[in-house]
Amino acid sequence: MGQAKNPPKQASNEARAVLRMYKHSPQKLNLLAQQIRGLPVQRAIDEMEFSRKRAAADVRKLLKSAVANAENNHDLDVDSLVVAEAHVGKNLVMKRIRARARGRAARIMKPFAQITIVLRDTSVEAEAA
Repeated sequence: MGQAKNPPKQASNEARAVLRMYKHSPQKLNLLAQQIRGLPVQRAIDEMEFSRKRAAADVRKLLKSAVANAENNHDLDVDSLVVAEAHVGKNLVMKRIRARARGRAARIMKPFAQITIVLRDTSVEAEAA
């Protein structure tokens, strides 16, 4: 026979989406993650819509992906979703060299990041309590 199915990595009232290998500094991306943490989903999408940061469009797209996962894969109510977690991690760092004066070289680091967004259905928590 086959192996048993791996248990899900989140609770039954949660849905998540992960953006990996994103060519952006984790430090800059973390500013956006802090902005949306704990907000209702529609408010978080609006925050990213009107943010002036370059990465905001991709974070908004990731938020919409997490909402679609919640709706289609977990049958959660979209109106009661809240951004429970939004955390950023480091990924690959490309190292490049730039020529400097007198035959020297300077190292240029080009970081990649990974952002994870976890949405939680608050109506399920109210029913369980």
